[in-house]
Amino acid sequence: MKHTMRWSLLAPTALLVLGGVGCESDDGQDTGSLMTFFVTSVGVGQGANLGGLEGADRHCQSLAQAVGAGNHTWRAYLSTQASGGQQAVNARDRIGSGPWQNAKEVIIAGNLGDLHGQNNLTKETALTEKGEIVEGAGDIPNRHDVLTGSQPDGTAFAGAEDWTCGNWTKSGTEGAAMLGHSDRRGLSDTEAARSWNSSHLSRGGCSQDALRGTGGAGLFYCFAAN
Repeated sequence: MKHTMRWSLLAPTALLVLGGVGCESDDGQDTGSLMTFFVTSVGVGQGANLGGLEGADRHCQSLAQAVGAGNHTWRAYLSTQASGGQQAVNARDRIGSGPWQNAKEVIIAGNLGDLHGQNNLTKETALTEKGEIVEGAGDIPNRHDVLTGSQPDGTAFAGAEDWTCGNWTKSGTEGAAMLGHSDRRGLSDTEAARSWNSSHLSRGGCSQDALRGTGGAGLFYCFAAN
């Protein structure tokens, strides 16, 4: 009788643990995460060759899934340029309408206007999917260069010059990528140095070594589009 009573008291707790909040649902999708923005903790590993926008989106989704945020549709904040009959794509048009918050549930922007105006992106808030700070200016190594291929307003660049590493398919000495600073700090106190999405071009091409040479690691921003 005593054993029966003890189980009756513990059963509800056991069921809560087994069905735990934040676990995967029956269809394998993660549930419960409130994070809707992060900086990738690692790049794809091939410099700026991300496998195009599709490959970059997959990387965002995979990293999010690994930390229980697979319930969102994730998009990389990357622009592409018009090429081979394909129209340009603006990074700002890929990421939904906001609001967006980091892994610590701190709002970084309420909408697209805020994101490209007075946002709350700093070294302390531009966190990875794991909730970690990205090394920035003054740190060893410095990894604050973030791939964007974008102008300050989040739109693509026009013209023939390659500022998206062949629309995110190059990893050699040719091409260049526009980079932002995740920590909003650079070598000077200029607007470009403080830009989160349009600070300077990569130098020496699109390889992992070229990106590392200016303070990067092939990282990029990911936003929940839904």
